Amino acid sequence: MVSENDAQAASGTLSSLPAERLRITEVFHSIQGEADAIGWRTVFVRLTGCPLRCVWCDTAYSFHGGDWQSIDDILLEVASHGARHVCVTGGEPLAQKRCLILLRRLCEQGYEVSLETSGALDISGVDARVRKVMDLKAPDSGECARNLWSNLDFLLPHDQIKIVIASRADYEWARTTLRERNLTQRCMVLFSPVHGAVSPRDLAEWIIADKLPVRFQLQLHKLLWNDAAGH
Repeated sequence: MVSENDAQAASGTLSSLPAERLRITEVFHSIQGEADAIGWRTVFVRLTGCPLRCVWCDTAYSFHGGDWQSIDDILLEVASHGARHVCVTGGEPLAQKRCLILLRRLCEQGYEVSLETSGALDISGVDARVRKVMDLKAPDSGECARNLWSNLDFLLPHDQIKIVIASRADYEWARTTLRERNLTQRCMVLFSPVHGAVSPRDLAEWIIADKLPVRFQLQLHKLLWNDAAGH
């Protein structure tokens, strides 16, 4: 039988353990600009760090720096905005292993949770309640060789594959990959033009001409706020 003193000692030991922390670039409240939650008021939790260097990356400011925050404090900040939707993004959020803990705890608190991930790191441990928005990197990204194709086996019907397209060659790669990998049998597939590199109209017309079963998307946040951080 545990004595009162033993219980107090055990409690003191537990309370002195370091909090689970993540390095965070920013937490902000905005409108979701992509994927199936587009248009919803959303809290974004942007983790610091990324092992990839895509040519067209628009969040390079998140590669370095950031501040350590406990997961408890992150959850408090998320709750302060009163939004139902939460998007965990980066950088590459899965580069920090404790991201999986944050995702699980957000789900446990009843949020609609999405994860934006590069497709280069293992997604098998992500909580099944999370909507994974997973990139497949086309050649002009400079990181096509980093695609972890085994990730396709861990996608669920509510997940999404995003292919960012910077050229006609990227589009043809995406069209071939779509068919060879039966991507639309797994989940929704999104084709998105690189802002300033491919005309949105051209991409839309290519999709129509080839009768592809994909969803064309523009990044709503870029139309509203350009590339401003915190949006």
